[in-house]
This record gives sequence, C-alpha cells and structure tokens, in this order.
Amino acid sequence: MRNKRYQESLDDEILTADPVRLIQMLYRGAVDSITTARRYLKLGDIRARSGAISKAMAIVTELSLSLDHTTGGDLSKNLAELYAYAEKLLIQANREQSDPPLAEAERLLSTLLDAWESCIAANMPAETNGTSPEDRTAYRPVSCAY
Repeated sequence: MRNKRYQESLDDEILTADPVRLIQMLYRGAVDSITTARRYLKLGDIRARSGAISKAMAIVTELSLSLDHTTGGDLSKNLAELYAYAEKLLIQANREQSDPPLAEAERLLSTLLDAWESCIAANMPAETNGTSPEDRTAYRPVSCAY
C-alpha cells in the first residue's frame, strides 16, 4: 500500500512539474543511483550495483537526448560532452568494479544538479510573483539563460 501511494505521489509530481523541475528530478535520480551503486559496490552485491549503474546510465542518456542542439549552442554541446564523459565513467566503474569512476561521476552530476537548483532558486520569485497558475504552467524552454 505504501509503495502504491508513493508511486502515485511521484507520478503526480512528474506530471505537474515544469521542464526545469523535471531536469532537476533527473539529476537527483542519477546522483541517488550512483550513491546506491557505490554502497552496493562496498557490500559486494554485483547484481544490485549493476542495476543501480544501469539506472544512472539510463537517466544520463535521457538527459543527453533532451538537449536541444538547434537552439542550445555551446551550452548544449558542452552538456552533451559532460554526459558522454559521465556515461564513460559509469561503464568503466561497472566493468572494473571500482569506486573512483563512480565517485567522479557522482561529483560531476552533483555539480550540475547544484547549478540547476541555483537556477531554480534564482528564477522562482520572478515566476510566481503576480502570475496566474496558467501562466506558470505554460511551456517554457528548459534554460537558466532566459
């Protein structure tokens, strides 16, 4: 019962989140998965470690696929390179069963998460002051540079 309520709550959060919040949630999921993989690596649980790394890889792949290279310019290109590097680290960690690549991928994605959270915090007051709920849910490009 508890899992069903949690899943419904998560589903509602995803369906009502704006694009910037969705990106933040993806970063959080990737970082949490890497943290979990590191824990399972220490415990020697190969299957669970591989599953957590696979989940992080899927999230990083989704982040990469969400980039808009047409309007993103150098930012989009740089993020694509960072995501490719993070994927390389995750593959290396899984292949070698070693912590240093996981730690580096975790630091990289945590830094990007912090940047998105700063972006959200910086833009939150301007988005909510004097705007109607409809205006706040209208489509906006996912960028901190608008």
